[in-house]
Amino acid sequence: MSGRLTLVGTPIGNLSDFSPRAIEALQNADVIAAEDTRVTLKLLNHFGIKKPLVSYFEHNKQLRAEPLLQRLEAGEQVVLVSDAGMPAISDPGEDLVNECHRRGIAVGVVPSATAMATAVAVSGLPSGRFTFEGFLSVTTRTRREHLDSLRNERRTMVFYEAPHKLLRTLEDLADTFGQDRPITVVRELTKLHEEILPTTLGGALAHFQQTPPKGEFVLVVGGAAEEQPQEISLEEAVERARGYMDEGMRAADAAKRSALETGCRKGEIYKHLVGKED
Repeated sequence: MSGRLTLVGTPIGNLSDFSPRAIEALQNADVIAAEDTRVTLKLLNHFGIKKPLVSYFEHNKQLRAEPLLQRLEAGEQVVLVSDAGMPAISDPGEDLVNECHRRGIAVGVVPSATAMATAVAVSGLPSGRFTFEGFLSVTTRTRREHLDSLRNERRTMVFYEAPHKLLRTLEDLADTFGQDRPITVVRELTKLHEEILPTTLGGALAHFQQTPPKGEFVLVVGGAAEEQPQEISLEEAVERARGYMDEGMRAADAAKRSALETGCRKGEIYKHLVGKED
């Protein structure tokens, strides 16, 4: 009988946010797969937990996946954690989860906060629909293509960024979406130096050009404004209908077509076409 892979969300900053159920999952694990074993060891030491640790991150995931899967197939309990937040979200853990599903290995989860959802909640920007874009590529072409695909995105957009790349990213976002596009910059969530800065892309760029970026950033960017339909006056609708009549349409048909195209009332258009008055 195979074991179980359990995804355990870890605090995004404040260790007091770690849940009793998450602690229990770590205590019951046969092995813990961690993004950075040094970071996870501090968490385990804080809660007095002693368990075997193996590193599992982007550059060794192919090497480490098969031994973990073999342990799971042998019946062991494997816990997967990232440095902060939910594993498998913008994280190589997604590949391990996918392979477990493919092999019929049970997968469970102990949820925790994610920087993405937490930042959207405090941003003040529309949160009913949003799109998570993760980290932008450092490759210029891929980065440009990614941003170009979002030019007309109306949902709120969420990006992660490291401090040493923040200014370049803000410049690229401003070039793509305009200096006046709203953004809330969220820094060091739940930590001592937490900062929530609602501003514009131009304002954010100016701020961090003066204040060197420090810490981990979540950028919550407002979506494109919905284009408002151009209002057409009754007089313009009547003129359009007259043009159709000049092409040979009957007045009633011309008024109907103009009404469908302009949103004006057919009866009002027809009345002006034939010269009827109330």
